[in-house]
Amino acid sequence: MKSESIQQIKAALNTIDKRDDKRIQLWKTDERSGVQQALAQWDRRILRHEKELALFEEMQQFENNARHNGHRFIVGIDEVGRGPLAGPVVAAAVILPDDFQLLGVNDSKKLSAKKRNELYNEIQNQAISIGIGMVDHNKIDEINIYQASKLAMSIALEDLCIMPDYLLIDAMKLDVEIPQESIIKGDARSISIAAASIIAKVIRDRLMEDYAKMYPGYGFENNAGYGTKEHLQGLKQQGICTIHRKTFAPIKDMCY
Repeated sequence: MKSESIQQIKAALNTIDKRDDKRIQLWKTDERSGVQQALAQWDRRILRHEKELALFEEMQQFENNARHNGHRFIVGIDEVGRGPLAGPVVAAAVILPDDFQLLGVNDSKKLSAKKRNELYNEIQNQAISIGIGMVDHNKIDEINIYQASKLAMSIALEDLCIMPDYLLIDAMKLDVEIPQESIIKGDARSISIAAASIIAKVIRDRLMEDYAKMYPGYGFENNAGYGTKEHLQGLKQQGICTIHRKTFAPIKDMCY
């Protein structure tokens, strides 16, 4: 019987996602270096998949507990944009279905821009409801960033098309009658909060890219308003622009 070519084995490995496949044991006895390299690459891919699956299951603990206690529409809420020197703070509220399946969802800060955009599209497709809240630089200066973040979350909650019966919030409490749970580092521990962080991050980043065209020279398309070297250099050369937060250092020292 003619042995399989290395290309045939590589193609077959792309279709195998379980370690107990009998072909894997057979190919491990194949002495060709190309086969062994392909197996090593497959093993790394499977290991990544196993880690993503384990993380996905771990990050559903809060949602599962809420369902166990009789709650049906569980929303994850998170905000993005507390630290930047310019632009709004953006919050998202996301209700996921019980059968939500999307590996790779995690704290948006831990993901590449490409991965965030891919997950953003999938979350949009699978979510039961998504609400968005946005508070601009003027309101941030008026009420402070903590209160602005809280307001953005409340707006996102009101923007949902379905009223949730349980809230999972990233390190915050909202002034509503709905039962809620504040979770420290929730965007890395709850699948719903992580999904909300991805939605909010992508929306805010895209908005800052638009602002970069209106206010060039600060690098908003690269830094999203955070105080990077490029941004600070732009401030030094051009001064502040309309969307800068005037109560944030070093902006506040440039206003007088």
